[in-house]
Amino acid sequence: MTIDGLDSIARSDDAPERAAAGVARQKEHRLQSWLRARGSALLGFSGGVDSAYLACVGVETLGAHRFLAVIGRSASYPAEQWEGARAIARQFAIPVLETPTEELDDPRYAANPTNRCYFCKSELWRRLVPMARERGLAAVIDGTNADDLADYRPGAQAARELGVESPLAELGFTKAEVRLLSRLRGIPTWQQPSSPCLSSRIPYGTAVTPERLRAVELAERALRALGVRGDLRVRYHDELARVELGRDQLALWLAPERYATLREAVRGAGFARVALDLRGFRSGSLNVLGGVSLPVIAAAGAGPSEG
Repeated sequence: MTIDGLDSIARSDDAPERAAAGVARQKEHRLQSWLRARGSALLGFSGGVDSAYLACVGVETLGAHRFLAVIGRSASYPAEQWEGARAIARQFAIPVLETPTEELDDPRYAANPTNRCYFCKSELWRRLVPMARERGLAAVIDGTNADDLADYRPGAQAARELGVESPLAELGFTKAEVRLLSRLRGIPTWQQPSSPCLSSRIPYGTAVTPERLRAVELAERALRALGVRGDLRVRYHDELARVELGRDQLALWLAPERYATLREAVRGAGFARVALDLRGFRSGSLNVLGGVSLPVIAAAGAGPSEG
């Protein structure tokens, strides 16, 4: 942890924050012991909050010669997240490699069933596990945390089948604790919104194609460039883009002038119609179109409409 981070906690008048930091630091010590017991490790590295934290602790604990972070590159992995992952690796001297993954070539994945993530993670770990063996790295790990265990994550089954370990989940790290420890270490991802793969924006049963992924990615990048902050999803519904924003951002972008710029930015990515979802961001809402009513997605003439 950085000295500044520790000092900020020590000076804080917030007793619950100090207590939470103490508990989190104890878990971090256990994580370091866990890593030392393995001796060496290869991490599946996305650059998200969890894998960035685990990468920083891993290289600090094991050293650059016994730790490796590997990024799987495909059309479903946002370029913005890749840029962030490479920046973290540079900042914290994390050894990193990249490998292409070809989950879109698997018809089982491309068909977009509810267990799509199983086929994606199977493709990833079938590449990374042999890489670890070739380099003599004892463990293959991912950034799954304890909160993830309560969610539907078919990709976790693929990890288990191939012997991938999840130390953050095993040791009981919550997402809040990972964010807190990341802040104390000065890891810039500590306040980064969660960002699952681009395929998560496409409803189950709608085929995943490079063109659809590209349209979603371009739309989200355009909205970030406009100044949208926090949670953001552009959900793909054929010619319609359904935009989900965090509650604090939703009120801001409902203003007619701002919505007009948002709509044009999304249209520029190739969508004919744009709707701003009045329920705001909801994780896992990718398979709702028929269940969305006009009061939820603002109707034509009400301002933020499909345009």
